[in-house]
Amino acid sequence: MYLVELWFNFDNEINRPLRVFLKFIKLMASIIEGYNYDIFISYRQKDNKYDGWVTEFVDNLKRELEATFKEEISVYFDINPNDGILETHDVNASLKEKLKCLIFIPIISQTYCDSKSFAWQNEFVAFNRIAKEDRFGRDIRLAGGNVAGRILPIKIHDLDPEDKILIENELGALLRSIDFIYKSPGVNRPLRADEDHPQDNLNKTYYRDQINKVANAVKEIISAIRRPVKQDGKVLKEIVGDKSVMQGNLKSKILTGTFFVLILIAMGYFLIPKLIRRSEPSVKSIAVLPFENMSDDDEHAWLGDAMTDEIITQLYKIKEFIIRSRTSVMQYKGTSKTSPAIGKELKVNYLIEGSAQRIEDQIKIRVQLINAATDYQLWGETFEIGWKDIITLQSVIARQIADHLKAVLSPEEKELIEKSQTKNSEAYKLYLQGRFFWNNRTREGLKKSLEYFEKSISMDPDYALAYAGLADSYCILAWWGWFPRAEGYTRAKEYSLKALDIDKNLVEAHTTLGDIFCWGDWNWEDAMKELKLATELNPNYATAHQYYSEILDIIGENDEARKQINLALELDPFSPAMNGTSALYYYDQHKYKESLDACRKTMEINPDYIGAYWTSFYTYIKSGQDSEAAEILQQLMLRDTLTMKISGILKEVYDKSGINGILNWLIGWQKMNPAADLYLAKWYAMLGRKGEALDRLEKALGDRLSETSGINSLPDEIPRIYNSPDYETLRSESRFLAIIRKLGLPGYSNN
Repeated sequence: MYLVELWFNFDNEINRPLRVFLKFIKLMASIIEGYNYDIFISYRQKDNKYDGWVTEFVDNLKRELEATFKEEISVYFDINPNDGILETHDVNASLKEKLKCLIFIPIISQTYCDSKSFAWQNEFVAFNRIAKEDRFGRDIRLAGGNVAGRILPIKIHDLDPEDKILIENELGALLRSIDFIYKSPGVNRPLRADEDHPQDNLNKTYYRDQINKVANAVKEIISAIRRPVKQDGKVLKEIVGDKSVMQGNLKSKILTGTFFVLILIAMGYFLIPKLIRRSEPSVKSIAVLPFENMSDDDEHAWLGDAMTDEIITQLYKIKEFIIRSRTSVMQYKGTSKTSPAIGKELKVNYLIEGSAQRIEDQIKIRVQLINAATDYQLWGETFEIGWKDIITLQSVIARQIADHLKAVLSPEEKELIEKSQTKNSEAYKLYLQGRFFWNNRTREGLKKSLEYFEKSISMDPDYALAYAGLADSYCILAWWGWFPRAEGYTRAKEYSLKALDIDKNLVEAHTTLGDIFCWGDWNWEDAMKELKLATELNPNYATAHQYYSEILDIIGENDEARKQINLALELDPFSPAMNGTSALYYYDQHKYKESLDACRKTMEINPDYIGAYWTSFYTYIKSGQDSEAAEILQQLMLRDTLTMKISGILKEVYDKSGINGILNWLIGWQKMNPAADLYLAKWYAMLGRKGEALDRLEKALGDRLSETSGINSLPDEIPRIYNSPDYETLRSESRFLAIIRKLGLPGYSNN
């Protein structure tokens, strides 16, 4: 038998016997004890007046449920609600009882999403609040590991954008519905059970299939409610079920329950802490693995990486999370490693993985949240949306991940997550493509990124992130000498400031501006201020910690520099740049064993990372391991086709003249290179040739101050001489002190 409560607006005296009877049925209506109905149907009367569509839907659903469930399923459906008002007396009190149901089915139409309507405020919003607070919660983990909401929307019209936003804001997630929509040119109406021309429906949906989907979704949700699934995938014993069985065994259950309570009280002191430790990890450390790009054409090859970056960026904003940076996760692109192995390597408790696919103007994003240790899926969702909706998708994903990991978001964090930097989907796409090329970190990639960022700004002149992208690209191009240094830093500063004029809290812009103040302007005070602020605005942004550590190292704050680079490494443990920087700081601290260990790790991550070889070379010399220094330099020469032919000379030089012979050979090799003055100064200083070292330092500084060091010059690291062990023999020289004074480093007068 199928139970449906039909409420008519009859006179109270006439209707009283029926009310009494239905109240009796109501006591036994739900298959779960404590609930009055299994299903509540919510709709606007306007959608049933014309052709009784909702009534027909309920009748068809009734028949489908009878074929799906063994037991009786109860549905509350008010056949004549006067636009949602269910009774003429004590409406709120009566609704509160009727809304105590397992599943809420709103019929989402062009008129339903109306914040002023009774159905919206007193049914949809009310149930959403009630379900979150009851014993099962609004969202239920299904047997397969996915999560489904107890709100099961049935959509009968394509919605206006503002209505879609209204319902998604209330749900805190993208609207996922079972659609009964007939769509053809100029037509947007509910799908009928008996369509005249079903083949003309652009949505290619069939009423009978959709009804079946509803019944199966109801069954899946109710089954999950009756048999909750543990997080390791094992099924708990059934805690809810047939009421007759429960009532028949009530007395024995009470006695048994009392017995177990006494046992638990006796053992609780020892047992509960162990159970807590076996539950979900308290530290919410997360790695977003590279999304697989499922698009068929090369034009959208950037999409998977872009989605990875955007989800990382959104999760950065949640301070309760520890998020691994892009550089460390990208090494797992196409990996066959298991989740536990990846989690162990990255030292994270959770993984997010997924795929992205674009087909014409539609995009399909699959996302999964996984317990890294158990490889168990905690949540999964597939989003099929129009391209224009992708702007808000990352925010929805971040909120759902936060909900499933029970993160408590501050109002500021919620605002940051929900804030959209642009409403222009084309500008957003161009920005994502720009970041894709920027992440390549090649000269060609960086110059290509400039094109996309500029196009993005042309579509939306107030897009702060696109200006920040331009600043990042010019900054790196200038640093590596791939763009005239002075002009590159000037443009980078200009675009950073423009981004901050639009969004004063944009951490990417603060970080880049601080880097420009440091390496471009030698403005140590403002650099410290900007970079410290960046680390506070977003503690998850590894680059901010790295850049902040650099200025701390420059001014000789070695302990603080170590703290910041360690924070960066925690967030981005497989970044060659950060591991190489860490090795350099150990070198500056005279911790040579640690420096060599960090160099080895850097070269394991990226065998072509040149900085690690040079740091190893100098560290071996300082630690008295001259033969190892000569060997690592030879390995470096062999990695470059330009130096491979001369690498064999090094062994002959070392065998004949030792490490000093190697240093003299390097000087002779680079003596005529106008871009190598700083490095020549280092080698002269290490040999104790003070005058020649100072000559080269003064020349390097003069070129820098006169802005003659332009394109194709080596990275400008003059400020590092203040804290580097390489210049220890020069520290008492007046010419060296004069150079330091021109750098304007804070605290110099105390040295």
